[in-house]
Amino acid sequence: MLYDMIFIGGGVAALGGSIYAKRYNMETLILTDTLGGTITQTHLVENYPGFPSVTGQELAEHLIEHAKANNVEIRQGSRVNRVTKEGDTFKIEYGKEILESRTVVLATGTTYRKLGVPGEEELKGRGVSYCATCDAGFFKGKNVIMVGGGDSAVKESLILAEHAAHVTIVYRKSEFSKAEPINLARMEATENISTKLSTNVTEIIGETKVEKVKFDTGEEMAVDGVFIEIGRIPITSMFDELNLEKNEKGEIIVNPMSETSVPGCYSAGDITDMEWKQAIGGVAQGTKAAYMGFSFISAQKLKS
Repeated sequence: MLYDMIFIGGGVAALGGSIYAKRYNMETLILTDTLGGTITQTHLVENYPGFPSVTGQELAEHLIEHAKANNVEIRQGSRVNRVTKEGDTFKIEYGKEILESRTVVLATGTTYRKLGVPGEEELKGRGVSYCATCDAGFFKGKNVIMVGGGDSAVKESLILAEHAAHVTIVYRKSEFSKAEPINLARMEATENISTKLSTNVTEIIGETKVEKVKFDTGEEMAVDGVFIEIGRIPITSMFDELNLEKNEKGEIIVNPMSETSVPGCYSAGDITDMEWKQAIGGVAQGTKAAYMGFSFISAQKLKS
């Protein structure tokens, strides 16, 4: 079967775009290893229009239900290993299958950026975590640190503070310039959160679990957990053979209508060079990709 549009990724950008693709009467497929995407790890979403306050999981479920109501075909459980283009057709290696499509939308998102310090890999899952929403409950009554200073780190610290005895935010800069004011105000009003600015973690120490951390100031601090939220790395290796134009961060460069440097190939969400990484922006990119894909296929049909 030749699809009109295949979305690679199962987050909000792909889900939102797929709804529009089906409304353009395109044969549409979502391929993903897990459905829902990064938003499912967000404790509370309060800035998505129409949903004053929901968990990230709830928001994802609403989008999944909407996509299914529009008869979007969804396959999950395997990974896309390779994407190539032969003539006007994209070939997608998904598990052991080879699927074909006239257009593709790349929306695979990102993975956690690591500190790269001694002890991090050895103690991952034994006190080192990259997801407060996932693991905060394991640190009830404990002392933990949150490494990072962006909006995500500030929001994650609030989740940790609901469980931990004390949370120390360790940030390499002198101020939280990228955090939303409302989240920053909440952090500052939370009694069991303190900050350690202009400081870097240089080592995570422990035998079988995290016991302490060392800073570039020479100071050491006894902690039970180290949560790391210092940004993301785009997941793009399966698209290498498309030779897409990327920026210095490895993000796929798109124009305002979600078009990449390869005709018929679009991209949406955190994988792109969109500076402002928000769910609403990813969904907008996905829907624009659907429209552009419809326009692209319509133009091809007129030529034939």
